[in-house]
Amino acid sequence: MTIALDPSDTTPDTVPAPEPEEGFWVPEAAEPGKTPAPTPVDDAGEADGSGEAEEADPADHDPVVVRDARDFGVYARTGGWAFALKVARSVRPGGQAAEGAAARKVSARAFAALAGCSAERVMRHYKAWDMAADDGLVPQFEVLEPGADIELPDADVWLSYYTSRNSASSVRGQAISAAAEAEGIRPTKALEVAENPTALRAAILADPGTAEAARGALLDRMKEDPALQTEMARAFARTDDLKKAVASEAKVADRIGYVRQIVENGQIKTPAGQTVEAPAEVRAEAERHLSLIDELDDSEEAGEWAGEAYESVKGLVAKAVEEDPALRVQERRTRFYSSLQKATKVFEELTLDEVMEEEIYEEDMLQRLEALQEAIGSCITALRRAAPTAS
Repeated sequence: MTIALDPSDTTPDTVPAPEPEEGFWVPEAAEPGKTPAPTPVDDAGEADGSGEAEEADPADHDPVVVRDARDFGVYARTGGWAFALKVARSVRPGGQAAEGAAARKVSARAFAALAGCSAERVMRHYKAWDMAADDGLVPQFEVLEPGADIELPDADVWLSYYTSRNSASSVRGQAISAAAEAEGIRPTKALEVAENPTALRAAILADPGTAEAARGALLDRMKEDPALQTEMARAFARTDDLKKAVASEAKVADRIGYVRQIVENGQIKTPAGQTVEAPAEVRAEAERHLSLIDELDDSEEAGEWAGEAYESVKGLVAKAVEEDPALRVQERRTRFYSSLQKATKVFEELTLDEVMEEEIYEEDMLQRLEALQEAIGSCITALRRAAPTAS
């Protein structure tokens, strides 16, 4: 589209005029034959470098440049290609040679003073045009003369190049912008959310969809952020309800894992802790239950399904152990060794030095040890009887 503004009309048809805002310059009616002077204003929270808008006399500059600067000032908060064009064809940043058509152009600071806004805002439009020019979307600055009109890109492309936030230039802002682009959204949207954490909190508290998106983002972030992992774990451990929920979900995950490893590895773990090949019946039952669990929607609770699968498969495992004589003997041997190791460890932890102290003595202690001694003696006798006879 071609943007051509009549000097007497500062409202282009292609861009609606915004309502006046606090701190926003609106031209006042001027006396006949007298050009109204703009009141220098700045963006909220912005500084143009000196803290004050530069005083500029319109008579010192090309009338076409002055008109563009004033149009820019009126619509500074609106942005858009029409206003970037005014900057691109009228501004000559410092260090650029003032030759040919460029001699008619002014500095960003002078343009901002004429527009009644900040030099930073002018330069953001300038940089947006520069990036678009590098992409071949618009002409380079050098071929543009003050007052020149060209075909402009569609309006919806503008936000891909322009950012209205100073935070976008910071390291944090650049990281947020890059992440937004990777997600296929406008960087300005992500920057706006980052600058309003209270609004983000309100949305999470009020809207399940936002809360779900936040949950997913936190989980992804924790994979790369050990410190956040620790903070989240600590927060859960210190909250009783959350701690119980975590324990419950951990139990569900363990049961599903028990069934899944039978399907994927073809092995079972017996009650005594042996790992052996899974019988065909056990594996088929595990596959059946696992397929039902995997088909559950994210909104469905897996706890009941996991419990049923675990108990069913566990029962078949116990049955398989009892029906296999060799496996049954090995299971009992393993269980006996496990109990013997636990008893040995407990007895070794007894501090015999404490027994020598009279204050420690209780009649019940002696009775329990004597009973234990008798049980151990009986066990030793039974094992000796069961020992193979030497040939």
